[in-house]
Amino acid sequence: MHDLNDLYYFAMVVDHGGFAAAERALGIPKSRLSRRISQLETDLGVRLLQRSTRRFAVTDVGTSV
Repeated sequence: MHDLNDLYYFAMVVDHGGFAAAERALGIPKSRLSRRISQLETDLGVRLLQRSTRRFAVTDVGTSV
C-alpha cells in the first residue's frame, strides 16, 4: 500500500525546488525525505526524479504524478 504522505513529500520537493528547501518546510531530515521518495518510486515501479549530487530533475512520469 502506498503512503499518501510520500506523494505529499514528492510534491513538496518539486514545489520547493529541491530536497533542502522541502526539508526546511516539512521539518524532517533530508535523508528521511529522500528515503521516502525512493520508496515511493520503488512502490510505483517508476523513476519520478533524476538525481545528481547537486541537482534533480522531474521525469516525464514525475510530471504526470
